[in-house]
Amino acid sequence: MIRRIAVALTAALMLSGCGATGSDEPTPVEPPPGAAPVSPEQARAIAKEAYIYGFPLVDSYRIRYAYFVDKQSPEYKGGFNEVHSEARLYTPADKAVQTPNADTPYSMLGLDLRTEPLVLTVPPIEQDRYYSLQFIDGYTYNVAYVGSRTTGNGGGTFLVAGPNWTGETPDGVDEVIRFDTDLASVIYRTQLFGPSDLENVKKIQAGYQATPLSVYLNRPPPPAAPPIDFVPPLTTEQQRTSPQFFEILGFTLRTAPVLPAETQMRERFASIGIGPDGDFEADELSPDMRAAIEGGMADAWAELDTLRREKVDTGEVGSAQFFGTAADLKGNYLYRMAGAVFGIFGNSAAEALYPAIGQDASDAPLTGADNYVVKFPSGQLPPVNSFWSLTMYEMPQSLLVDNPIQRYLINSPMLPSLVPDPDGGYTIYVQNASPGPGKEANWLPAPKGPFLMVMRLYWPKPDALNGTWKPPKAEKV
Repeated sequence: MIRRIAVALTAALMLSGCGATGSDEPTPVEPPPGAAPVSPEQARAIAKEAYIYGFPLVDSYRIRYAYFVDKQSPEYKGGFNEVHSEARLYTPADKAVQTPNADTPYSMLGLDLRTEPLVLTVPPIEQDRYYSLQFIDGYTYNVAYVGSRTTGNGGGTFLVAGPNWTGETPDGVDEVIRFDTDLASVIYRTQLFGPSDLENVKKIQAGYQATPLSVYLNRPPPPAAPPIDFVPPLTTEQQRTSPQFFEILGFTLRTAPVLPAETQMRERFASIGIGPDGDFEADELSPDMRAAIEGGMADAWAELDTLRREKVDTGEVGSAQFFGTAADLKGNYLYRMAGAVFGIFGNSAAEALYPAIGQDASDAPLTGADNYVVKFPSGQLPPVNSFWSLTMYEMPQSLLVDNPIQRYLINSPMLPSLVPDPDGGYTIYVQNASPGPGKEANWLPAPKGPFLMVMRLYWPKPDALNGTWKPPKAEKV
């Protein structure tokens, strides 16, 4: 009888872990009460839940490590708590981030807020130039924005603080921005109008400053936090299948205090050793437990693939649901994982929308073996307050595509150089080989194999946000 009850309980746990309720959010799996050891079946369900929860933390750590820790990385920007700017656009050589933006030069700021807050200074910027500061915590939630849409182009002073700071707002600070994690990031985007505009962008980027609060107040600094012994991250491929993923997750949780709503979930993770003080050791797993953990990881990817096929590819959900604050996502960790997988560090919907074009008008996947056109009829360009773009990505890497004319996107600042249709609209030629001299001005080069196009609508207007405006489809020709 006891064995039959245990088998029935295990089956129920496995079913609930596979989302049997029909919700997009995986149903939490309770470990057995008391100190009884977790069975492989229960571990598989917990591993699936922890993987969906933890993928954004682990993948963002991989990027943060490349940007701010590993001086040997080709992606290294510089140390924490300093603004690092590059007055250039991303190219196929930039491989750290999936679906990188090739519209706006970046400035990057890695935050270590354990010792004290930082005071960020933004210079005045001309009114017709879009810029934004995106504040991203260790969970990949977009905590806040500074920029053209939210605070205007007049400049300002902003204090950023970690979860343990209890000080008062200093004089001269326009706003205090708080994080729930000690390690975080700020991504600065500054619009570039063209190659001749680079020097202007450099001057703006030089005005982006980060100052420790003690320096801003002209006071002695507090005692420094102990140095962090950063562990080497996994590669993107290792993150998919290696149980060492959960060792990295436990490391990232050391600078991510438990949120009240996640207490029970973190306790479930701890039941198999996953946590800031956990004892999860991939190499010490028994064969049965290792198979269970790997099975849970595979189950997480299977659930994400179901979401993609049933809701993303059909247009039912997308970037507007995947990126935002913790309140915006409402505990939907599957959506948070989707955002990290499909385009980590994406903007919240009010700041930018990312309609994806991955299929042609007959719902067939896009491939460089075929030729396509994307048409914007007269009067139906994307409705934005700032600007829009259409960017090409090679799949499955989700990276920019090398091509003979070094063109990775077509955007609204390029409209004067494009050839309009007779009705005043625009036809974009999407193919691997040149469409010919008369059409090359409107050519968006594609790879030879599968690809995806992503639109970016910066500061979208209501018609884009409410769905009145529909993105164009790729038509096979």
